[in-house]
Amino acid sequence: MTQDLRLAIVVNPGLPLGLIANTAGAIAIGLGARLPALAARRLTDRHDRTIDISSNQPVPVLQADAEAIRALLLKALARPPVEGIGERAVVPFPAFARSLHAYAEYEAAFPARDLGEEEIDGLGLAGPAQWVRSLTGSLKLLR
Repeated sequence: MTQDLRLAIVVNPGLPLGLIANTAGAIAIGLGARLPALAARRLTDRHDRTIDISSNQPVPVLQADAEAIRALLLKALARPPVEGIGERAVVPFPAFARSLHAYAEYEAAFPARDLGEEEIDGLGLAGPAQWVRSLTGSLKLLR
């Protein structure tokens, strides 16, 4: 699957630097968990030191404001998977998650929320290159 796979993480550049890093890191974990082929490998150097790889694909970190990220999320979710096109991952980071201190709280609160009304701090996408490009092609790199 990785030959046509593309990844993108989109974050709100208006967030403080620490929250940008936290958002991108949390989204990256979600993408890797959903699609283990992204990094479930180890490499060993000539001195027999073995590491776990970070990613076997480039991971561009793009920027968009919260409203644009929410629209992008809804657009990504509205496109149903197409048979034979490959797996897709859509990993949002809703702002309300920051106010919760345990994953169990997030899991309990999520079903009562409406992603169409939530502020979204970041979004991770992985899937067929054409699908990811169609959603993120106009976004700029975060600098």
